[in-house]
Amino acid sequence: MTDASATTTSNLAIGAIADADIPAVVALWKRCELTRPWNEPQADIARARGKTNSEVLVGRDGNTIVATVMVGHDGHRGWVYYVAVDPDHHNKGYGRAIMAAAEDWLRDRGIEKLQLLVRADNTRVQAFYETLDYDQQERVVYAKWLDGRPMTP
Repeated sequence: MTDASATTTSNLAIGAIADADIPAVVALWKRCELTRPWNEPQADIARARGKTNSEVLVGRDGNTIVATVMVGHDGHRGWVYYVAVDPDHHNKGYGRAIMAAAEDWLRDRGIEKLQLLVRADNTRVQAFYETLDYDQQERVVYAKWLDGRPMTP
């Protein structure tokens, strides 16, 4: 079993988020334009950390957090969210490394399939996932806010 909390790839050391990391992670997500007004990033982090079937992994280059992924599963399929690499650290293999850590985290829990959502207009990120051998699947996604608010884009 691989322990994602002890993974090191090239200059990227990958492990579980710590309390002190939260401000830097939220800042990275904002810099990478991953946050949305209807999703509170600190609340998303707290929910992921509060369960046994999810985690937020951070990748550090030295002492600086330069990559993240929120990974989890429903017992059947794995999912990733908030995959981020600091724009100043693109083209160093950190996106590939943080995704490999998420895949290992899921494999270690017996999860055989990983799925992710990419906004339709984000073609650069779509191309990235294709380099990692992810395939686009034809699906229709339905959603509903359980608190009754109107649907968000």
